Amino acid sequence: MKTNMGSKSKKRVVLPSRPDPPSVEQIIEDINRAFPNDPVFNILQNGIQDVSTGSSDSEVETRYQQSRRYLELNDRLQEARGQLVRQREELRAVGENLQRSVEEVKGRAL
Repeated sequence: MKTNMGSKSKKRVVLPSRPDPPSVEQIIEDINRAFPNDPVFNILQNGIQDVSTGSSDSEVETRYQQSRRYLELNDRLQEARGQLVRQREELRAVGENLQRSVEEVKGRAL
């Protein structure tokens, strides 16, 4: 029996079936196991408490803006770090050139 070298045998990948959604008991168990300082549940808990005062949306917005500002600052710090690395390399190269020039001048003076 001859096999055609140009044709590839394609095996069909069988994906596992989607798991069943968690039961109410499993969800309650997960919620009860969450740490008190879990940000998601903390925001939700504060939101439930603040519904009567109407400050839930503003607190969530404030935290969102703080998170966004943090990410922006982090990006700027990473860019500044990269710039400092480039500048350090440039200074090192300039220093090496200066050192060679000084040695060359000393060599001529002798």
